[in-house]
Amino acid sequence: MKISSYNFLWLSLGLFPLLALSFMLSVPAQDYWWYLRLGKDILEQGSIPLVDTMSHSRAGEPIFYQQWLSSLIFYWVYQIGDASLTFLLRALLIGITYGMIWHFMRTWSGARTVTILLVILGLSTSNNWMIRPQLFAYPLFLLCLFSIYQWRESKNKFLFLLPISVLLWVNLHGSFILPFVLAGAAFIFGNGKRKEMGFAIVAMFIASLINPHGIGVWEYLFFILNNPSDYLFSVEWYPPTNDGWQMNIFFTWLLIFPLLAGFSKNKLSLLEWILFLGFGWLALSGIRYVIWFMFLLAIFTSKLIAEWSHQWLDKPIEKINPRLNTTVGLVLLTLPLLLTPGICDSWWQDAPQLYELSTTPIQAVEFLKEHEELPNLLWNDYAFGSYLQFMLPSHPTWIDTRMYSFPVEQWQEYVNVTNAEGWKEFFDREGINLLFLSQAAQPKLIQAVLESNIWCEEYKDEYAIIFSRCEAK
Repeated sequence: MKISSYNFLWLSLGLFPLLALSFMLSVPAQDYWWYLRLGKDILEQGSIPLVDTMSHSRAGEPIFYQQWLSSLIFYWVYQIGDASLTFLLRALLIGITYGMIWHFMRTWSGARTVTILLVILGLSTSNNWMIRPQLFAYPLFLLCLFSIYQWRESKNKFLFLLPISVLLWVNLHGSFILPFVLAGAAFIFGNGKRKEMGFAIVAMFIASLINPHGIGVWEYLFFILNNPSDYLFSVEWYPPTNDGWQMNIFFTWLLIFPLLAGFSKNKLSLLEWILFLGFGWLALSGIRYVIWFMFLLAIFTSKLIAEWSHQWLDKPIEKINPRLNTTVGLVLLTLPLLLTPGICDSWWQDAPQLYELSTTPIQAVEFLKEHEELPNLLWNDYAFGSYLQFMLPSHPTWIDTRMYSFPVEQWQEYVNVTNAEGWKEFFDREGINLLFLSQAAQPKLIQAVLESNIWCEEYKDEYAIIFSRCEAK
C-alpha cells in the first residue's frame, strides 16, 4: 500500500500520542541495569560470561545469557547518549512497530478507523514498553507476519524475511520461538505453497543456530519455559486479571471480538482463527504474552470492521492538500522529541522522573560508593539488585531480577526473609553484614531489624534504608 500524504497524516496522528507516551515512561530498575552490566562485561572481556559474576550467592555457577546482542546495544546507546539516547531508541522501536501495525490494518479499513484502533492498541499495551530486549522483538514479529500474509497471496519472494528475522531474534530475545509458531501455523493451516514455506522453516531453524551458543539456545528456551522460579515468583508469568484500565481494554476487546466476527461480512481465514486461538490461549495463560495477542487482535479487528469503517467513518474526502498533510504529519512526529530527557527538563518543571525511583536507589548507591569501609557481604531487595550490579559492581548482590538464574529454594528464602521470618538465623548462616532494603517492599523486615541491637542504621531515604552489622565494623 502506497503511503499517500493523507495516509501519512493519519499515521502521524496515531503515532503522536504513542511516541509522546514512550518518552514519558520512566525506566524501572528491573532488568535494564543488569543488561547494561552484561553489555559492559562482554565488551571488556571480549566474550559472553559463562558463569555468574553479578551475585555472590551464585558466584561461579553456570549461567546462560541468550540476549547478549540486546545487552550490547543497550550499553552502546547508554555510553553514547546516556538515558536521552536510550529513550530515543525506545521511541524508534515503538514507532516502527506500531507503524507496521497501522499499515497492516490499513489493508482493510480506512485511515481514520485504523488510527483510532492504533491509539487504543498502543495505550492498552504501553505497559509492555519497558526498556528491555523484548522491544527489539516487536518489529520482527510484524515482519514475520507480513511475510506470511504475502506468502498467502503467492508472493513467495518475501519468505526470506523469516530466516533473517530469526537470525536477529535468536540473539536479541528469548521469544525467538514465535516466528516458528507463525510459520508452523501457516504451513499447516495456510493456503500458500507449502513447499516454499517448508524450505523457509528449515532455513529459519538453521538461522537460529547462528549464535554464540549454537543449539544451546533451544535448550535454554525449554529451560525457561519450564523454569519454576519464573512462573512462581515473576508476576509477568501469572495469568492476567481484569485489574487496571489496560487490562480492562484487553478483556473488553476480547469479549467484543466474537460479536464482531459473528456480524461482519468479512470472515477470518482458518489460519487467522488458529492464530487467534493459539495466541489468545497464550495471553490468558501469562501476562507476558498479552501484547503479541493484542497485535493480532487489532489487525484482525480491522479486517472484520472494514465495511462499517468505509460506510460510516472513512467516507471519501473531496479535497486533499498534500503539502499541508505532509507538513502537519512531520510536525506531529517531531513534537514528541521535546519530551526527550534533558530537553524536557528545560521547559517542563514537573517533568516525569527519568528513572522509577522506587526501584532505582540512586542516592543510596551513591552513599555506598562513598563508604567503601562498610562491611560486605550484601543482602538486598531483589528489585534494587539490577541497579546495584551496574552502578556498584564492588558489592555483588544476593539476588536480583534474573529470575531464572536463582533456584526456587533461594527465592522462597528471599520471600521468607522479606516477611521477617527466620531472618536472624539466615543472615548469620549466610555471613551477611550489609542490608540494602526497600522501604516500600520490605517494611516488616525493616521494622524487625530496627528493633534488633545487632544492626546499625547507616543510611535512610524515602526509598531505601541501609544497615550494617554493628560488630562487623
